[in-house]
Amino acid sequence: MSKIEEIKPLRIDPKFRYEIARMPDGKNILQCFQCGTCTSDCPVARFNEKYRPRNIIRMAQLGLREKVLSSDFLWLCASCFTCTDRCPQGVEVASVIRALKNLAAIEGRIPQIFRAQLGNLLKTGYICEIPETRIRKRDSIGLPPLPKGNAEGIYRSLRDLRIMKVIGVAKA
Repeated sequence: MSKIEEIKPLRIDPKFRYEIARMPDGKNILQCFQCGTCTSDCPVARFNEKYRPRNIIRMAQLGLREKVLSSDFLWLCASCFTCTDRCPQGVEVASVIRALKNLAAIEGRIPQIFRAQLGNLLKTGYICEIPETRIRKRDSIGLPPLPKGNAEGIYRSLRDLRIMKVIGVAKA
């Protein structure tokens, strides 16, 4: 049996659900009546017991701002929109979760892996660094070189976005 965490009144933000509801992607969070269809059909939830779209929505409705925005499970959403397609209330669950991710990002609560991926993208034009051994292997079996990433073009596209300032990405 799992330990139930005590929720202290000071950790509840009663206006949080309305803040989300005012966001374009969060507009129908208040329509969710917690039937669980989103979680039962979610492909990520099938393989990760911590990821439950229903719980994310409920915590947001209850005003558990800190718990939701600081959670790692928030970032597990694959944005496949299965939850949205199946919701009997028409709640755009994936969009609400995107709104929550955006709020977390604005506050600088971005998992290190995403920071690293953005750094790689700005440095090389690719999300993942391509090891020199892979480049040599491709060459040794006669594959053409990988196309050069357009890191400068990506930087120009992203440089004025708020997220660049939030995570402190600066290009020399």
